[in-house]
Amino acid sequence: MYRGKTIGVVVPAYNEELLIEDTLSSIPEFVDRIFIVNDGSIDRTQKVVEEIARTDARIVPIRHDKNQGVGAAIASGYKQSCDESINITVVMDGDNQMDPQVMPSLIDPIIQNRADYTKGNRLLSPEYRRGMRTWRFIGNTILTFMTKFSSGYWNLMDPQNGYTAISLRALERINLDRIYPHYGYLNDLLVKLNVFGFRVMNIEMPARYGREKSKVRYARYIRTVSFVLIKDFFYRLKMKYVVLSFHPLVIFYLFGFFMTLFGLIAAMYTIYWVYILGGALFIRGVLSLLLCAIGLQFLSFALLFDIQESRGLSRMEWNDD
Repeated sequence: MYRGKTIGVVVPAYNEELLIEDTLSSIPEFVDRIFIVNDGSIDRTQKVVEEIARTDARIVPIRHDKNQGVGAAIASGYKQSCDESINITVVMDGDNQMDPQVMPSLIDPIIQNRADYTKGNRLLSPEYRRGMRTWRFIGNTILTFMTKFSSGYWNLMDPQNGYTAISLRALERINLDRIYPHYGYLNDLLVKLNVFGFRVMNIEMPARYGREKSKVRYARYIRTVSFVLIKDFFYRLKMKYVVLSFHPLVIFYLFGFFMTLFGLIAAMYTIYWVYILGGALFIRGVLSLLLCAIGLQFLSFALLFDIQESRGLSRMEWNDD
């Protein structure tokens, strides 16, 4: 136990035969359960895990016969942790990329009731981003902005950082069967946490890269996650501001989206009308600009209301060392 709380660690693993042993051996002794989810590996990952499990009673092997995705693997570990009523569950990837010495920094805010979910943040300074490739940093920055908008956690940074900790209360409240099963589950999970008003905290930590090879193809990944975030944004509006409660910001968002869209369509038609058909510019040009201006104003008010409603749900934990 750690400070009177049981601690579990979920380790998703897909073809990690070279690094899984290093990962498991680094997990602190205060951890009570280690849920290793072999997500359909086709190498020796399962055999390595079984060998280590014989000498470490904390290890609970979980196996997917077919690869289901990292999100599905973590959901399986979360379910097992809930079944055993583990107070706090940490996620560490099986590629030995996450520093176990940082784990108390993730756990402490939850024990102190300052957060329900904590996650690492590597984007705070160039020193912390050392080793992160430029393309990876740019993609992460884009997804950070999109995730802020979709999830409502406006102080959020580095949403792609998978080093996280979550309370049992939060795990029991969200529907683990509905977590996005692939890369992008982190963004999707944040949206679901915000719907129920759980507090998220960013924890500073440096990037750590070693022998692992990233399985993420960022161009495709950004496109896929972008669609997930757009869908999740409307899900959050529906659940948080219509189903569970009501707030007029939903009306502002809808009017803003449609009026801005109609304004842009009208502007495109105005260009066609003037330059192809030779028509007059003034009336159609003014109307299209007016629609865009009113739509953007509605969106601005909706955004302001959304930020106010989510105030206090996300914050940064500063490292004073």
